[in-house]
Amino acid sequence: MNLVRLRWLCTGAIAAVSLALLPAGASATSVTTITGTTTESSGLTAQYQIDMPDPWNGTLVLYSHGYAFGASPLGDVGDLATGAWLTSHGYALAGSSYALPGWALQQAFEDQIAVLDVFAGKFGTPKRTIAWGHSLGGMITAGLVQLFPDRFTAALPMCGVVAGGPGVWNQGLDSEFALLTLQAPGAFKLVRFGTFGAAAANFGAASAALAAAQGTPQGRARIALSAALADVPGWFDPASPEPAANNFAAQEVNQFNWDNNPDFAFAFFGRWELEQRAGGNFSWNTGVDYRVQLSHSTDKAEVMALYKAAGLDLNKDLTALNAAPRIAADPGAAAYVEQYITYNGELNIPVLTMHTTGDGLVEVTDENAYASVVRSAGDNNMLRQVFVHRAGHCSFTPAETISAFQTLVHRLDTGRWADSTSPAAMNAQAAALGGAPFNVAPPSFLNFEPAKFLRPFDARNLES
Repeated sequence: MNLVRLRWLCTGAIAAVSLALLPAGASATSVTTITGTTTESSGLTAQYQIDMPDPWNGTLVLYSHGYAFGASPLGDVGDLATGAWLTSHGYALAGSSYALPGWALQQAFEDQIAVLDVFAGKFGTPKRTIAWGHSLGGMITAGLVQLFPDRFTAALPMCGVVAGGPGVWNQGLDSEFALLTLQAPGAFKLVRFGTFGAAAANFGAASAALAAAQGTPQGRARIALSAALADVPGWFDPASPEPAANNFAAQEVNQFNWDNNPDFAFAFFGRWELEQRAGGNFSWNTGVDYRVQLSHSTDKAEVMALYKAAGLDLNKDLTALNAAPRIAADPGAAAYVEQYITYNGELNIPVLTMHTTGDGLVEVTDENAYASVVRSAGDNNMLRQVFVHRAGHCSFTPAETISAFQTLVHRLDTGRWADSTSPAAMNAQAAALGGAPFNVAPPSFLNFEPAKFLRPFDARNLES
């Protein structure tokens, strides 16, 4: 499945970049690529890839890739330009395909540690090991440093699902529940699909309901409410400017686009895949007050305006939503998703997270959740979070990615963050890399404070 805009900035410019093209200031480097397989305790096998530069600076960078609907990809970096920069500066790269696709945290944790063991056996123990990854790979990255803190020196989770499994799936369920209840009662199921065919049928019915809703003012107001319950941003296209704060009609169109692709793919096909892993339905909305949820949403003003324009009674719809029969989780399935994974916030190494502000697949509010558990654990001094003003999921330029990596290395070298994560410093660092293939759009770091994540997200406050 081709999920739109996951790497929109990189595809054309980077396809022609060779590892032989060295960034300015880099030393000449030869790179040896090694591939092979590792075997899990379950007997499943995964492929690995290692790129070893000569000379090597002693640092290994372990990359975790994102969600795969089909075959698990093999790679050890998010884009070729960033990979070329890293190896030309002496960084070794490694990564695993994971033994299975989908919500593969269980496999990824074991497979990625196995890659570290392979690397050590071939080249010796690195002086530093930095974990990083995109999307689900960002979630895996944060999980690796929580579960195996002694194996890593620092981490860079990018556009990561760092609110943890139960929170993100529950927040998504809230959004879909609102559309089903208010726009298309009984038209489709949200959980317990059983078969892939059932998931596909419900995906089709939900997509039809979404399209029908988009055709009327009342339906568009309800799409906005549905989006608000997951804090889906009203900005979709990375190549377009963010709609004005009061351009509610444009914001709703963008939220419709997020639902249409890729969010509904995860809501139905991704959910079906995880139900097979977990052994049942793993999310719930028992006890949720949707009036309270909306009051905390960043999209509240949009919802109120569109309801008023459509002549709909928002209070009536919220009452109906609160009165609708709820969905309970299967305890064993919920426990599986909690294990893979919720975060405890305990950090003994520097962690730098990065997120776009207009991400409608993994909302930027995930970063608020992660910061909250880190703060509760008393390790806030280990965490910094940076934000890029752009729509899209993981739509960072290579220059922004490299700037974030350099900032993390600076923290390791100096033992201090200081003002290294200021937008001015990071934008200047990115700009210094020059034009394409690194700066394929202007560097766009900004000061940003993500809003509160709308659902409970860590082991201390989860209830099913």
